[in-house]
Amino acid sequence: MTDRETWAESAYEILSGVAGRYQAVIEYTQLGEEIQERTGVTTGMAVHNWIGGVLGLVVDRCVTEAVPPLTSLVVRKDTGMVGDGYDAVLTALGVAPLDDVMKREKHAASSRLECYRWANASGLPADGGRAALTPKLAASTARKAKANPPPAKVCPKCHMALLPTGVCDSCY
Repeated sequence: MTDRETWAESAYEILSGVAGRYQAVIEYTQLGEEIQERTGVTTGMAVHNWIGGVLGLVVDRCVTEAVPPLTSLVVRKDTGMVGDGYDAVLTALGVAPLDDVMKREKHAASSRLECYRWANASGLPADGGRAALTPKLAASTARKAKANPPPAKVCPKCHMALLPTGVCDSCY
């Protein structure tokens, strides 16, 4: 067994454990450190230089064994997003890569929910739970929405701002 295969086996086990906790995720660096600690096979290379190949093997195993894509549980520390590497999951599932970042993140959220259900995660609500963005990404999205509210709707006749009712006070 190669080092990469050894790491992939360990990654599968770690991610199966993460799936056992509803709404849990793991950061790439944390996963890389835990893989090396568990296997005793270490490298001086930065995690981002080798983790993609390892996760690719995990994706292949998930597809072969009809397991939800456990790699959807791995996110970036700075953003809470799955990032471009998630395209390997999409490809393995026969889905075209998604250029829209938020569409990819929503797909990953749905995949995570499948993982939690597959693992019968602790904390999983009786109704089966819901797909959710990671807390870090959800908070960032909410901040951006608050900082950039949609423009006010205007009356097509007089161009005055409409009330929340959608009725123009000037033209009514």
